Amino acid sequence: MGFVSLGCPKALVDSERILTRLRAEGYEVAPSYRAADLVIVNTCGFIDAAVDESLEAIGEALAENGKVIVTGCLGAQPHKILARHPQVLKITGPQRYEEVVASVHEHLPPQHEPFLDLMPAEGVKLTPRHYAYLKISEGCNHHCSFCIIPSMRGRLASRPIGEVLREAERLVAAGVKEILVISQDTSAYGADLKYAEEPWRGVARRTRFYDLAEALGELRVWIRLHYVYPYPHVDQVVELMADGRVLPYLDIPFQHASARILKLMRRPAAAEDTLDRIAAWRRMVPDMAIRSTFIVGFPGETEQDFQELLDWLRSAQLDRVGCFEYSPVEGAAANALNETPVPDEVKHERRARFMELAAEISAKRLKKKVGRRLQVLIDRIDGDVAIARSSSDAPEIDGVVRILDGGHLQVGDWAQVRITKASAYDLEGRIAN
Repeated sequence: MGFVSLGCPKALVDSERILTRLRAEGYEVAPSYRAADLVIVNTCGFIDAAVDESLEAIGEALAENGKVIVTGCLGAQPHKILARHPQVLKITGPQRYEEVVASVHEHLPPQHEPFLDLMPAEGVKLTPRHYAYLKISEGCNHHCSFCIIPSMRGRLASRPIGEVLREAERLVAAGVKEILVISQDTSAYGADLKYAEEPWRGVARRTRFYDLAEALGELRVWIRLHYVYPYPHVDQVVELMADGRVLPYLDIPFQHASARILKLMRRPAAAEDTLDRIAAWRRMVPDMAIRSTFIVGFPGETEQDFQELLDWLRSAQLDRVGCFEYSPVEGAAANALNETPVPDEVKHERRARFMELAAEISAKRLKKKVGRRLQVLIDRIDGDVAIARSSSDAPEIDGVVRILDGGHLQVGDWAQVRITKASAYDLEGRIAN
């Protein structure tokens, strides 16, 4: 069985769940298309570029193998797939694990050997052994005008807190040293379950964001929180960061700062309040790292709106940012806005200016870390240099710490490093004595 996983960490977790089920039934993952009896492609369909990448991956799998099952977010729009690739065996939407497995059974019946096909308790993981994603919910109750996630993945559906915490325990028992909490809206966790209580380690825990973060903090590994909306109760979670129970790191999708654009996006339009919140969080946790993503070139965005965004970023001094040029998505409400589209060349220019400012801010903030001693987690070894991350760095999307004398270290090791140099996004250092 071949497997291609595209898209965000939430899709990666979906891939892990499918693979765990299939591995438990005796299926093996093939190293190439030609070595596989069939191929599963887990797609992304959030923006046009992701749709194109997914369609190309399906085409490549068909050309190399010929038997392809398609799942994931693009599967929620089967007409797009069938228009290009009518010969696929099956198309399912996101989170349709049972349908994927049933389709595999239909086209490649299992040959299960119960004494040979033993599975580790943590299941199949597609990340390195020392870190793992923990998905706490599916779907989203927001109706952002640029987004079609609710139509693809449905409304918020939280996992019971006991189930989530037991999975986290299994991950830690398997050697995971960093858990990255993910969902579409982490702050809303449990609202759909009315914050129901479940016991864990002899204590009643409510299915809500704060209780989850507090309980995960008992596992004594790095807990990193992603996709956090700045609801008022996030302030309580920041207190856990101040106490050292979860990492001082928040990933918050602000998207823009202009009140007018935020309203068109159907996002909370309180940029000034957000700046006050950020300032308060940093007073509580001076080392807090804040990551966010933004969209430039949204329909109707003027130069004044864009300047508001730049001014806000100068004030917020965010540590890590990503910026995307607005791209129309089929089915998104933004397509019906009676606003002037921003020309592509203007989008390119605004993104370049935004990222130039972001790089200046990042370089300035990282320079303050020169001379400091940091705890880091080793991700890989490159000759005599170890590539690691600090508490401020999520894998794949943030910067790294290069340890110049760390070649003797092992992937997954902890290390204490003295920082000697900073660039726009990365740090450099040596083992601290």
